[in-house]
Amino acid sequence: MKTILAVLLLSVSALASAHNCPNEMKAIDAKLGSASGISAENMAKIKSLRADGEKFHKEGKHDESMKALGEAKKMLGI
Repeated sequence: MKTILAVLLLSVSALASAHNCPNEMKAIDAKLGSASGISAENMAKIKSLRADGEKFHKEGKHDESMKALGEAKKMLGI
């Protein structure tokens, strides 16, 4: 019974993480529209990380997606 419960909890946490990727992308997109004082080089890196996050999300690689999106958010100061 405990094993079944553990598997269920892990599944739920994975789904919760998967559904958070779009919220992270929305936060990045909102900040990109008003971002100032960021070098062109850093802006290109942020946009690349954002695109990678979306690609990983669509591929079902949610941990990788959250990592890329988290780095983009950090660079944006959010």
